[in-house]
Amino acid sequence: MNAQTERLTLSGAQGAIEAVRDGAQLAGSATAPRGVAVIAHPHPLFGGTMDNKVVQTLARAFVQCGWTTVRFNFRGVGGTEGSYDEGRGELEDLLAVVEQVAPKSEGLPLALAGFSFGAFVTCHALAALWPEGRVQQAVLVGTAASRFNVAPVPLDAHTRTLVLHGEMDDTVPLSAVMDWARPQILPVTVIPAGGHFFHGQLPLLKSLVVRHLQSGA
Repeated sequence: MNAQTERLTLSGAQGAIEAVRDGAQLAGSATAPRGVAVIAHPHPLFGGTMDNKVVQTLARAFVQCGWTTVRFNFRGVGGTEGSYDEGRGELEDLLAVVEQVAPKSEGLPLALAGFSFGAFVTCHALAALWPEGRVQQAVLVGTAASRFNVAPVPLDAHTRTLVLHGEMDDTVPLSAVMDWARPQILPVTVIPAGGHFFHGQLPLLKSLVVRHLQSGA
């Protein structure tokens, strides 16, 4: 993504997990990062990778706000071993990445973010990790609520969770995300005229994420 990107090979249940870590501290900054943000990519069977433009935009927003970010490829994508597992194994992958880049024993503040299929997996990871008390922020973009059984966001995580969706998303209709969010009374920020991949609107997407991260919620 930039000159401060470090390539990683992590371990998962199916073997190697390919990942990259971005952050100012990699260039020798004296300022300690706020924590580690782990970002999940869209559907592995439809071209989703850790280099997706929305995923990179999320990483840039977190880095700007002082977080170290880790993007990784789900099983079967790029250099990550294994094969697609409909979200079950991908959740294992995400949790394995978290434990290696932000071990529970170190108590590092943690943020979770995901786009599309990645947001679906991130919701399940948030449900699993929230009780530990380490997750400080969550960002869900284009959440694939029309295609998967997305876990609800823990009630006391609502103020720390930003849900973004494009008004004109023809891959995951806004109505599906509202049907998921409505029973939770979970706010959804809608980007007018936005499509699933936010073509031409990535700067706006980034600014909304930065505003959320800087709000101190």
